[in-house]
Amino acid sequence: MKKLLWIIFWTAGFMFTACDKYIDITPKGVVTVDSAYTYYELILMPNRTYWPTCYALLTDDAYYKESKIIGNENTTLDGINYTFNESADRTELAQNNLYENAYKYILRYNIVIDNIMNVPGEERIKQLGRAEARLLRAWEHFVVLNTYAKAYNPSTAATDGGIVIMDKYDLEATPKKSSVEEVYSFIMKEIDEALPYLQETPDLLGHPSKAYGYGLKALVCLFHRDWQAAKDAAEQSLALNNALVDYTTIARVTSNTEYRYTAGMDGNPEVLDPTTSSVGFVGTLMYNYGQISKELTDLFDQVNDQRYALFFQNNNASGAYAYYFDLGAGASCWLSGATLNRFYYSTVGLRTAEVYLIKAECQARLGDVSGAMATLSQIRKNRIKGYDASSASASGVKDAMDQIIVERRKELLFGFHRFWDLKRLNIEPEYAKTITREFPVITTTVPKKTYVLRPDSHLYVIPFPMSARARNANLTLNTEE
Repeated sequence: MKKLLWIIFWTAGFMFTACDKYIDITPKGVVTVDSAYTYYELILMPNRTYWPTCYALLTDDAYYKESKIIGNENTTLDGINYTFNESADRTELAQNNLYENAYKYILRYNIVIDNIMNVPGEERIKQLGRAEARLLRAWEHFVVLNTYAKAYNPSTAATDGGIVIMDKYDLEATPKKSSVEEVYSFIMKEIDEALPYLQETPDLLGHPSKAYGYGLKALVCLFHRDWQAAKDAAEQSLALNNALVDYTTIARVTSNTEYRYTAGMDGNPEVLDPTTSSVGFVGTLMYNYGQISKELTDLFDQVNDQRYALFFQNNNASGAYAYYFDLGAGASCWLSGATLNRFYYSTVGLRTAEVYLIKAECQARLGDVSGAMATLSQIRKNRIKGYDASSASASGVKDAMDQIIVERRKELLFGFHRFWDLKRLNIEPEYAKTITREFPVITTTVPKKTYVLRPDSHLYVIPFPMSARARNANLTLNTEE
């Protein structure tokens, strides 16, 4: 019966659509998950996706088409977030699929973890499969924690409300939330106990490597403010994979017929988690969230920094993008023709470039300013034409950190990164930022106002979706809304 229930779950939910072809993959029309290897295969989800897009509007990096915000300042998450509207009620609004998908993935990993050791198969595959599932389960908890709870603060983490830890397969469970500190302890235990069994080069394409495992540990330790542990893990990850694509050698796509550079799941050596993507930048959704703010635009050397020159167009210019974007706002729009099916532009999953940035930040925080700048230069020389690595310098820890923060903004575009970074940096007075946004910029029929997002705003803690709270009465909000 357990197998039958799982097959129903798997075939119905594998792609989150009705996929009848998966039911009849054997001559008898019966699918069974009855060996270690078949459980191991279930770990891979090539279309594991998230929609962090609207949360990106709670940052200084985003720009949104004004006509989609005007009139929705109190009624949609996009309108509330873009105007930093603290008086609006977010608790009854429909959410995107981030929370739902994360726990669907956790459920899947729990099935593997709970069963793989009890079926026939090689012991090596059993240990490997359980380790990979635990690693990915840790990632999903990290995603949910940093979106729906406060950033880790050593002085309050033990009492700050966190999220539900789901560490076993139980469709009927209605567990209580754990604290932020408890969730971090769970995540770190998962990663540490998985690492010894991970492969340097996975047998199957898309499965997590040991470099990804150490990279994830570095990321979690960074957010937990364990600078030395994060630096050590970053160095272990880079020892296994330190590849950076040299953007300065890539020619910009100027027409739909040109094919300059592509990197799919197995083609971009920077991508440590190739099955993770953000559907917010595929198809029509990209045209809603595919702009960066004037502030972020101005941080780029638009000619020499290839992160801009290859993939963006300043929307002060006219052209085909006029229908989707606000021309003349000083923002920039993402060039879909230069990326979709041409370049694996990972917006959510971990990349080696982020591991370099983690290492640089930890070096700076530990007082190794010259080392931090040397690490930062390794990224810059692969991104900026004419960059002279020998000229990189910082006057002290604060200067180095300021440069690293800017580099994170330019390198880790879209996805969760800036939203999460603001949350964690805002607990430090020297790095906290009050964001101001004038809106609208180009529309003249609505009075222009200045909107402010304070570092301690409750908007940074996203309320749990109404559907999740309806299923679990123990899932209380982490805000006072």
